[in-house]
Amino acid sequence: MWKTADKSEACFLIPTLETERLRLRAQTMQDWPAYANLMMSERAVHMEGPHTMAEAWGLFCHDLAQWPLLGCGALMIDDRETGECMGQVGINHGPLFPEHELGWMVYPGAEGRGYAFEAAEAMRRWAFTVRGLETLVSHIDPGNHRSRKLAERLGAVLELDPDRPGPEVLVYRHMR
Repeated sequence: MWKTADKSEACFLIPTLETERLRLRAQTMQDWPAYANLMMSERAVHMEGPHTMAEAWGLFCHDLAQWPLLGCGALMIDDRETGECMGQVGINHGPLFPEHELGWMVYPGAEGRGYAFEAAEAMRRWAFTVRGLETLVSHIDPGNHRSRKLAERLGAVLELDPDRPGPEVLVYRHMR
């Protein structure tokens, strides 16, 4: 059962996180076209897509709305040198995510360069140190081999009999 966030969880400011190569920052309307293109494409098949434009818009707004409501949400992944947006990383929570869930996606052309790993590692560190979370999960489609390998590279462990959002979803546990 999901519970309403208490005052200690609500009304967080959206952080900006930096790594050696990346800046993780709040999304803006300039991020919408690339986000929509990905979510409406076949590449979204591992995220219950492809989505309609209306569904993609709802997801985009959800990613931002979680910050003031739940103290977590998504951040866009920018290359610090070029300023190019490479994708998104986030901590999901709320009625659709009873446990805090670490998720990531990178845009075409940004795969295979370690951006998702670097961003997810930074977001996970923020969740454990700033938010004080003890655990996170990553919900991964069984066919998404790249995300499964990334979760394992991050040190997450596949749970054999977890609560899950759907019968086919794999749950990887990240411990503090």
